[in-house]
Amino acid sequence: MNHDLVVLATKNITDIIDICIERKPGEKALVVYDTRYGLTDILTEAYRAVLPDAQFIDFDATTKEEVITAFDSMAPGDLVVLLQSSNFLLNEFRIRLHLFTKKLKVIEHMHLHRNTEDVWDVYINSLEYNKGWYREVGPKLKSRLEVTDTLIIEAGEAKLTVTGGVEVPKLNIGDYTGMENIGGTFPIGEVFTEAKDFSQMNGSFLIYAYAGTDFEINMHEPFRVDVEKGIVVGWAENAPESFVDIVNAIKQYERPLIREIGFGLNRAITRERYLQDITAFERIHGMHFSLGEKHSVYKKEGITTHKTKFHVDLFPVVESVTVDGEVIFKEGKYIVD
Repeated sequence: MNHDLVVLATKNITDIIDICIERKPGEKALVVYDTRYGLTDILTEAYRAVLPDAQFIDFDATTKEEVITAFDSMAPGDLVVLLQSSNFLLNEFRIRLHLFTKKLKVIEHMHLHRNTEDVWDVYINSLEYNKGWYREVGPKLKSRLEVTDTLIIEAGEAKLTVTGGVEVPKLNIGDYTGMENIGGTFPIGEVFTEAKDFSQMNGSFLIYAYAGTDFEINMHEPFRVDVEKGIVVGWAENAPESFVDIVNAIKQYERPLIREIGFGLNRAITRERYLQDITAFERIHGMHFSLGEKHSVYKKEGITTHKTKFHVDLFPVVESVTVDGEVIFKEGKYIVD
């Protein structure tokens, strides 16, 4: 086991528990883990150091009934940590959501096996909690976006314009003040929204990465994608066949609509050194979109949430972002002071 990564993970997890989760004396902790992958082992060792009094349960060596009983023994405000090489399955419910209904604090690490050993350090670094960065840049970015009328994203000759404003942005910055649920899936670092009126999203953008059917990242030489009234209507000749297949698959069930407009804040994840798991990669310092009608956060007329099927993450090349003519992102840096 890599001792240096265990030490770094211990430091970062300590900050998550103290600053984000705000765990208080007397609150119990339960850590459910597996032993299927080396990165999971590193995190388990770190949590043992940070939470020496916690109950640790090996998911693969325990019955589902015993795991559920352990959850049921926790009181509101206690902490549950899920360390999953893949994704723990218990009956039909999603564990994190089930735990939230019980008013428990939750830290979830999932699909760790998708991140190859050469980027384990990236994952551990992505857990660093810089309170000043997240809690200053995130709210400032949110305040700029929620009053904008025109949002423009540019790279080279590609220019995507959203007029008519965007929905009130949501923050995923490790600040749960006033929120019903405390915790979530780590790593964190994101501000996201979507167009108020999809018909007012037009132009083109360049894609350098997108989620494959295996929920891992497909990197590619940047290619142009054309958008009319929020819908992908075409692409450049160099677009990979797998991307075209995704768009065609979506068309069988719903519109290939650009919904989520996300701004990633996690500076440990970059285009050069990234995490293969899509959930973690989405926090990358830069932008991401979603393709397809599925996005349960915002309700839109004409879209029935439970009938939607596709939410495919796309990662655009971004040279600049402006809101009402004011630059908020340029040359890889947020400008929100």
